[in-house]
Amino acid sequence: QAFFCLLLCVPWGSSCPPSCQCTERAGAKAVLCSSQHLEEIPKDIPRDAVFLKLDANSITRIPSNAFRHLSHLEELDLSRNAIEKIDRAAFKGVAAGLRTIDLSSNRIRSIPKEALLALNAKLRLANNPWHCECALQEVLWEAQLDPDSVQDITCHTAPRQEYVGKPLLQVLDAGVNFCSVRQRTTDVAMFITMFGWFTMVIVYVICYVRHNREDTCKHVEYLKALPSAQGHAE
Repeated sequence: QAFFCLLLCVPWGSSCPPSCQCTERAGAKAVLCSSQHLEEIPKDIPRDAVFLKLDANSITRIPSNAFRHLSHLEELDLSRNAIEKIDRAAFKGVAAGLRTIDLSSNRIRSIPKEALLALNAKLRLANNPWHCECALQEVLWEAQLDPDSVQDITCHTAPRQEYVGKPLLQVLDAGVNFCSVRQRTTDVAMFITMFGWFTMVIVYVICYVRHNREDTCKHVEYLKALPSAQGHAE
């Protein structure tokens, strides 16, 4: 055990980010960058990293292709940061090998489902200020959530006040479907738009007919006046 602990503390390679510690865990490369006041994901993470801990920092965003060069990555810990935005291609290039992604205890209100499409990893999404809507519901349908943390995905905001503060899973189990609400809203918006266009067409036709009728009446009056005008001339 003492030898194993010593092995964990031995740095490997010169490409380790300055604020991180690079070690080996049973032959697998681990990059430990916990509690280093990082505001963004380091650019020089070794390509053969298998475990990457970036927890307890001040990272606010996961940009596109942030981990694309880490083809061996299996475990990614981004918990206890200040993450608010996750780009659609945030996990592009590492999706196949990832087993776990910890995004708990951040400031995430929503996450694009495109970022999770190719993921087979278990996700930890607990303790974020989630906005419960169709997009989040679709994420739950698409993603593989860690069963131990799914109950801690609660609605910080929601279309209806009665859902606020409740676990999202509980709200969905009660029969709520945020996506059907959005569909109804979209249908109503389309109906209003179509009604508006239809009304404009009717108004245009009425104005056109009235304008032509007025022109026709003026022309008829002009024609009626022609013989009398010629008679006076004779």
